[in-house]
Amino acid sequence: MTSAPLNPSASPARRTVMVAAGAAGLAAALTACGSPDDDSSGTTTTNGNAGGGSTTQNSNGSAGGTALAKTTDIPEGGGTIYKDQAVVVTQPASGTFKAFSTKCPHAGCAVTSIANGEIVCPCHGSKFAIADGSVKQGPATTGLTAADITVSGDQISLA
Repeated sequence: MTSAPLNPSASPARRTVMVAAGAAGLAAALTACGSPDDDSSGTTTTNGNAGGGSTTQNSNGSAGGTALAKTTDIPEGGGTIYKDQAVVVTQPASGTFKAFSTKCPHAGCAVTSIANGEIVCPCHGSKFAIADGSVKQGPATTGLTAADITVSGDQISLA
């Protein structure tokens, strides 16, 4: 004698529904923390109102690492974001260049703009000082990670 289930179920199991809902929520959260890719050039330059990343000046005229820009490409009191290299280079004062990771320490979003002497994360509104990458406005609680650059003549390169 064979017994058939008393209540055959044509709908998905509760566990299947919960897993699918969790996966959809995770996908939405990861999408929200991504950076917009509408700038095909890979760089963003913005002016600001006039120790994080270190700057090394080579005396032998050779710049090490990946070439990023000329010193004239970085506005004084502002900076330039290099999306492809995941680095932002700033010039807080004339002739002083700093570099930081574009990854916001709060949720991992990429910073996308520089305004009024601050590097801005679009995801949750954190702002960082162009002079040293320190937090100016949260929710981030730690500053941007410094990146090493080399300045040789008018050439700026990743060290």
